Amino acid sequence: MRNDVENDDDDSYPKPVGRRSVFYYGVGHMLNDITAACWFTYLLLFLTEIGLSPRDAAIAMLAGQIADGFATVFAGELIDRFGHFKVWHGAGSILVAISFSSVFGGCLPCKILASCSSVVETVSYSTSAAIFNVGWAATQVSHMSMVNCISLNSSSRVVMTSCRNAFTMVANLSLYAVALVVFSSIKATTHADIENQYRWIAYTSIFIGCCFVGIFHLGTKEPRLKICVHGTSNARISWAYWFKKVLYYQVGLVYMLTRLVQNVSQAYLAFYVMDDLQMAKSAKALVPAIIYMSSFFVSVIMQEMSWTGQRLKAYYSAGGILWVFCGAGILFLPRNMSAFMYVISVLIGIANALMTVTGVSMQSILVGSDLNGCAFVYGSLSFLDKISCGLAVFALQSFQSSSPKTEEALSTDNISVTRYGLGLLPAVCSLAGVAITYTMKLQTQDSKSLMEPLLE
Repeated sequence: MRNDVENDDDDSYPKPVGRRSVFYYGVGHMLNDITAACWFTYLLLFLTEIGLSPRDAAIAMLAGQIADGFATVFAGELIDRFGHFKVWHGAGSILVAISFSSVFGGCLPCKILASCSSVVETVSYSTSAAIFNVGWAATQVSHMSMVNCISLNSSSRVVMTSCRNAFTMVANLSLYAVALVVFSSIKATTHADIENQYRWIAYTSIFIGCCFVGIFHLGTKEPRLKICVHGTSNARISWAYWFKKVLYYQVGLVYMLTRLVQNVSQAYLAFYVMDDLQMAKSAKALVPAIIYMSSFFVSVIMQEMSWTGQRLKAYYSAGGILWVFCGAGILFLPRNMSAFMYVISVLIGIANALMTVTGVSMQSILVGSDLNGCAFVYGSLSFLDKISCGLAVFALQSFQSSSPKTEEALSTDNISVTRYGLGLLPAVCSLAGVAITYTMKLQTQDSKSLMEPLLE
């Protein structure tokens, strides 16, 4: 199939996408990325700091993840039926911007009912989390599936995914820069002070993300599918078509495991540096910032490479194996050697970039030229990752101490749940992802264009 964004006279070998178009596409997920970074890094920390138990905090996150999971499937189906990627993207972004402030904005029902019951607080934060994640899902599915309709060139799709990942790193770095300033300038001695800290972080994140959403909508045209010269019609592809493909399940598992690695590790990173390693308070912003700076540079380098199915598998495997070593280091790192966490952070950033860019790009190879079902693919595969992440965090939090700061100093025979969440689980998931990737048969359709310059 062809689209209006790509002006190419050769239907067999579509030309690479220009740098400007790649940039405009890449910034389109910034609002989602910066709010997601805040969600996974600080939500559990925020809720436990204001008095919720680890289990209740995990319930709030699980409610959001479940809402996100189901919303991705419905959004994917509706986008395939009615199109209009930018409309879905814009509507989802508006809902994210409006609802995210309430996630860290305090418990409004508690004030109305004049009650500080843990049940009321849990229900309030769970509801806000669910609404936020519905908007987040609409934005994510529309943006991810749009890449297949902007270009049929496999390497250009990888380039756009890599650019998107690079701006994910920019979004995360922006968040941690804001958090570092807020935590350094606003002292938290009461629950109100803590809420004020995170409220400033949330509001600033929304403002930064909305600026980039505006750039995306001004610079990116709505992709419009045309009838393929080879005779393929614009009829919507049924779900059964994808369910019969072995590659659909392989890519789905790899993507789910990749997101588990990133999201679960991100959720426990702040706990690890503060409670287990007892580093300075600035470390809960500085350590994540190092991870994302490392990922940013790797993502930029990956934009300038040509890609084949075999190369995708090789780079994913390299990232997965690197995460296994990082996980082992995290699991056994003693508190008196906490400075080594900065070195591990660099390696985690490299591994995350390698796994994310290649893992998402495998979805584009799965879609190929079957564009009329691409949104369902992204939505259904995202469903797996959202639900699994929510359940994993809930399970880990259920075993977490309600007052982790009172735990005794760690030793090799006393490993905390936080270390399992940040070290062991991501390492196991990475290893499983590498094993599944080895069994894949990834074939790109435009092998000739893969050897051409990626960007004009």
